[in-house]
Formats: sequence, C-alpha cells, structure tokens
Amino acid sequence: MKVDYVLYLCLLNIILTVAVDDACDKGENGLCEEESKEAHSKYKKSAQKKWQKYIDVINKSLSSYTDCEQDCSCHSSVIDEDLSVWEHKEKGITRERFDQAKERGVHYQIVNHKLYRENDCMFPFRCSGVEYFILEIIKKLPDMELLINTRDWPQSPCHSKPLPVFSFSKVYSQNWDIMYPAWTFWEGGPAVWPIYPTGLGRWDEQREIIPREASKWPWEKKVSKAFFRGSRTSSERDPLILLSRKEPDLVDAEYTKNQAWKSDADTLHRPPAKEIKLEEHCKFKYLFNFRGVAASFRFKHLFLCDSLVFHVGDEWLEFFYPAMKPWVHYVPVKQDLTDVRELLIFAKENDDVVREIAKRGRQFIWNHLKMEDVFCYWEKLLKRYAKLLKFKVKHNKNYKQITRKRS
Repeated sequence: MKVDYVLYLCLLNIILTVAVDDACDKGENGLCEEESKEAHSKYKKSAQKKWQKYIDVINKSLSSYTDCEQDCSCHSSVIDEDLSVWEHKEKGITRERFDQAKERGVHYQIVNHKLYRENDCMFPFRCSGVEYFILEIIKKLPDMELLINTRDWPQSPCHSKPLPVFSFSKVYSQNWDIMYPAWTFWEGGPAVWPIYPTGLGRWDEQREIIPREASKWPWEKKVSKAFFRGSRTSSERDPLILLSRKEPDLVDAEYTKNQAWKSDADTLHRPPAKEIKLEEHCKFKYLFNFRGVAASFRFKHLFLCDSLVFHVGDEWLEFFYPAMKPWVHYVPVKQDLTDVRELLIFAKENDDVVREIAKRGRQFIWNHLKMEDVFCYWEKLLKRYAKLLKFKVKHNKNYKQITRKRS
C-alpha cells in the first residue's frame, strides 16, 4: 500500500510537469516564450528611448552626408579655405609679405622643375618627409618659393596680418597657416621609443600592416571596452585615465613615458605603461584619439583597425579632417570629456549602430586617404598657391639642390 502511494505521487508530479511545459515553453531566462518576448520588447523600447538623442543625431548626420568622388576632390574645400585670404582679401602674395615670414619656416625654391632648400633644417627627417612628395610631382610644378613650417605649432596667428606659411595642422579660428599633408605620411616621426624609434612608419606600409592585424580581430571577437595608450602631452587626457582606474571594465587607458617624464607624478602617480604598436590597438572595439601639441598623428591609423574611433575635441585639424563627419565616421567627444562615460555606455548598448559608424570611418580612410590622394593634394595645393605669388622667383645659388634619395 505504501509503495502504491509513492508511485501515485510520482505519476502526479510527472503529469503536472508535462501540463506546465505544454502551457509554457520556457526560455533560458526561465520565462515563458511569450513573456520573454514581451520583456525583451519592453527593454528594447526603454533602451531606444534612453538613447534616442544619439540615434536622432546619427540619422540627421547621415541624411545630410554625401560621400566624395573616388579622387582627391574630397579635400579640395580645405585648399579653398586656406588660400581664400590670399585670393580675395590680400589679392596675392607680395615679396615683402613673403620675406616677413622667412623665419617662420624652411625656405624652398622650385626653379625649372628642380627643388632647392636653404641649408639649415631644424628637423632633417621632417624636411625629408615633405621633400619626398614635392620631388615626386616636381615635373608638374611651376617655379615658386614656399615656406614649410616643420614645427608642431602653426606660425601665422589670426590676430596679425596673414603670413604665407605652410603648416601641417592648425585651428581655423586662430591661424592663417596653409595646411599641407604632414611629413609623417612618409617619414619624420613622431618617434616612440622603443617601438617606433624613427617614427610611425610610412603610411603606405601602415595601410598593409594594420589591416592585416585587424583581420584577426573581427568585430564579434574584439574586446568590448575603450582603449588608449599615449603620453601625457596634454592634461586633457587625464579624465579618461582616471575613468579607467575607476571602471576598468569600461576603459583600458594608461599613460606611457614622454620626453618630459621625470617620475610617476608625470603619469598621474602610476608607473608608465608599456608602449603599444598601432596594430595592437585592433583587438579593442573603441579607440580614442586626442590632440597632442597640435593634431594627433595617430588619427588616420586608428580607423584601419575596423574599430570605433572616439575623437576628442574638434578644433585642431589636419588637411583631411574636414571631409570626415562626426557621427558618420566617428563618435565626437567633448574636449573636457564630461560626456565620455555616457557615450561609451551608448556604444555598448547600441552595438549594431556603432558598428556601422566604424565601418564608414574605415571605408573613408581606405578610399580617400591613399598615397595617391596625398600626392594629388600636394599638386593641387602648390599649383594654386604658385598663381598667388606676385613676384618672380630668383634662384638663390647658395641653396642646395634636393634630389631623390636612392633606396
């Protein structure tokens, strides 16, 4: 009798279990399928409402954006902007104004399709990086004189009369300088010891090295956190470093040494981190770009990782920056980083949306910042600049001729 009772209870339990399972197919979260769908739908709607302000700005940015043609016309508006003061207000470049600027840059002359330079160059590899591009197109260039600034800082402030100085980077509201593609597309730094002792390396080579490593880290395998390694060239980077220490699951950011480093106090009271090669950034989903003394040389490299680039501040420019648009190609971050945590959480909770931004950023750099685009920009810029000179070039026989290096 006791055995029959136990058997009865077992059968009753089985019947009830089957009945419940028939009434409700449970998912992994223990909820019925319909309940699970409803819960997911509510969560999705809640998340969409929470981040709608960013979704709206992305959609608005995309609706007003048109991609460039497949040539260097992408960047022509920068030439228009930089030369407009000479074409319209100053009505050309006089010998007097040119001579006033001579101490602001390295003096070059192009005479009969040959390149000449004053003997002194403060940064020989930077000069060499500039000369490489000019020599490659020199057969197409008319006679001219030009002043190439190889310092980091622009040389023609807007509070004074404009001076015809070429610089790699500037702030539009502060400088008259004429932007040219930086020497770093070929050589000349910045040097990062011990991994880049002679500079970051040729752009054409980095376009092979970084994508090769990026292919090992497709989006689904990337570490879902922000990453930054760099020296403390500006205290504006401090909030990200401190956020990393507070929330290491959200951000991995550390300072490396720079030339001014004396103690751990220069890296916010932590030992300096190990330097990381550009291609080693590719394992992370979110990469940060900060200005340094002027614009940062790493900006273009980060996109080749197929990661999402967070670009801090919008003042400092190189010639190719204006063609790239916030929310279309990268995520803009306030210079004081007060919005950085929210933006990172937005990225993590809207993976499909930000992945598309990363794709567009990478595609832009790949399509519109090839070496031939750099050559094309140099040629357009110098031909148009030469038309502004209101004096005849007289060859200085004390200057040395610059010729192509033999490999």
